[in-house]
Amino acid sequence: MSRHDFDLFTIGAGSGGVRASRVCANYGAKVAIAEERYFGGTCVNVGCIPKKLFSYAAHYREDFHDAAGFGWTVPEPAFHWPTLVANKDKEIARLNGVYERVLSGAGVTILKSRATIIDPHHVECGGKTYSAKHILVATGSWPTVPDIPGKELAITSNEAFFLPQLPESIVVVGGGYIAVEFASIFNGLGVRTTLVYRGKRVLRGFDAELGLKLAEEMAKKGITIRFESDFAALAKSADGGITATLKDGGTLTAGAVMYATGRKPNTRNLGLEAAGVNLATDGAIQVDKYLKSSVDSIHAIGDVTNRINLTPVATAEGMALAKTLFRGEPTEMDYANIPTAIFAIPNVATVGLSEEAAKERGHLVDIYKAGFRALRHTLSGSEEKTFMKLVVDASTQKVLGAHMMGADAGEIIQGIAIAIKCGATKAQFDSTIGIHPTAAEEFVTMREKAST
Repeated sequence: MSRHDFDLFTIGAGSGGVRASRVCANYGAKVAIAEERYFGGTCVNVGCIPKKLFSYAAHYREDFHDAAGFGWTVPEPAFHWPTLVANKDKEIARLNGVYERVLSGAGVTILKSRATIIDPHHVECGGKTYSAKHILVATGSWPTVPDIPGKELAITSNEAFFLPQLPESIVVVGGGYIAVEFASIFNGLGVRTTLVYRGKRVLRGFDAELGLKLAEEMAKKGITIRFESDFAALAKSADGGITATLKDGGTLTAGAVMYATGRKPNTRNLGLEAAGVNLATDGAIQVDKYLKSSVDSIHAIGDVTNRINLTPVATAEGMALAKTLFRGEPTEMDYANIPTAIFAIPNVATVGLSEEAAKERGHLVDIYKAGFRALRHTLSGSEEKTFMKLVVDASTQKVLGAHMMGADAGEIIQGIAIAIKCGATKAQFDSTIGIHPTAAEEFVTMREKAST
């Protein structure tokens, strides 16, 4: 019999923590999980799920417009923000319940309280102390706002899902995926939207052409984009809005300002340092290839390690950890060729190496591109463009990366990701018959090399 209360004590009931806890329990471990906020973590409550629901809502404005070219006559559409928020809240509450039932069904002890680590084998939660053979930290990350005067006036992605009413105008600060997604959402819902970014192009870290193409399309849709700009201070304006002073001395006034400039690992006041856990300068828990921290009994997965901050990565890490700890199968995560999507309007999705990353790694590359107006827009009247790109190793002809901007990019790249994970070559792409007429078929019909 174990000398501990639990074989595993998980702190944080987000996607990664829930998956790890459920699977470990299924493997026969005695598991407890502590959550102080909401089941499902960032993704379910203030991330992936509500964000995509809002993105669907934002798309409808264009869909109503596009329908006219196909013979549909509809009255002038009107959007009601409280209905969207209420329906979103209902769905999130359903998912919260699903996550809790999954844990209960696996026999996991649920503690609805904040937990802190006392030492390598003890956790305090709800006024009680529990011992555990292993402790898993899966507390995710939290949005950050730069320390400037008036920072308290800004909202982040957390608050954006619960605004009592939509502002008439908003400034979104940032150039990453969260920034471009929310700028697209607000713009699609009829809010006058400005995107301010200190860099020269959006989506730094992705293939450069994706960022350039996306900015062009967002601007077409009415979003004002200001590059190489940053705020020095925020203040209340006379009309009840917010006036932002830029570092170059200029000003912008809007009904709201949203910062989407990054997130930090949620590790403050968890007792990690006192327990001997090594943290990076940003607070991330440093782990080895088996997701173990500097303390043998303490492990971490997901955004709290600040490596690849994606929900499917956290859940895969949870699976790997469960096999390592309770199935006798030490399992390393494979972080190569992880696909991801950005639910801006239009969508962006990518898998594998960007052109820049491939060259940095020493590959000589062949580049294939396709840019076109999708079939539906020949009647809709929209000037939105679709863009696709393949990065191919010139010597082996192995496809190193695939990138897309356009409708349903995430749905299309998911299938392409399987081929790239399997090491497909350009010849194998070329020999695959396309589905016609679709945008996806362009990935198997690109024949002309582009200049690199």
